[in-house]
Amino acid sequence: MIMDDLSLSETGLAPDQTGRILLIACGALAHEILALKAANGWSHIDLQCLPAKLHLWPDRIIPAVEEAVAAADGAYDTVFVVYADCGTGGLLKAACDRLGVEMVEGPHCYAFFEGNSVFAARAEEEFDAFYLTDFLVRQFDAFVWRPMGLDRHPELRDMYFGNYSKLVYQAQKDDPALDAKAEDCARRLGLAYERKGETNKARENYGRAITLSPSNAVARAGQA
Repeated sequence: MIMDDLSLSETGLAPDQTGRILLIACGALAHEILALKAANGWSHIDLQCLPAKLHLWPDRIIPAVEEAVAAADGAYDTVFVVYADCGTGGLLKAACDRLGVEMVEGPHCYAFFEGNSVFAARAEEEFDAFYLTDFLVRQFDAFVWRPMGLDRHPELRDMYFGNYSKLVYQAQKDDPALDAKAEDCARRLGLAYERKGETNKARENYGRAITLSPSNAVARAGQA
């Protein structure tokens, strides 16, 4: 199983095809979901990750999910889509409804890690925050700096980020090197730096987002 960030960004992760439930998720979330699988003994679950780079073109997420769901037809008891809206303007939810599969609730993965209700309660206070996760800190140049053209035109920084006041790093693990890199990302964007996150709490919130689906299919199947 190849788990380097480049592979997760470009090609994703193929499922083991040994479980009864398939989670179709973003490659940026592979490490966190596999950690949840191990911690909770979810041997009945397979994980398939689509390329994380799809987030650069949200309109491509929907056909990629549709293709993955079609490919899994008949191979699993349940298929569950572990994407939030992710910039699709409700179209991903509509596609999942049409396909008859559930998807995790929430606007984006940043809300998952803090908990949807907690994130929503702070939304008015943090409307000017730019969020990064572990994956996005590691892949800052590939997912933020270069796609926005800041490597070629750094003068565009204030145009893109002038309405932000701080960068919030949602840490999923304690890693001084990642902390330093996240702080450097804030410096490069000209933003104040704030670190949030506790490893266990972030995983707990994310696990709750997955297992508390409308049918609770993930948790229930694990008890069968």
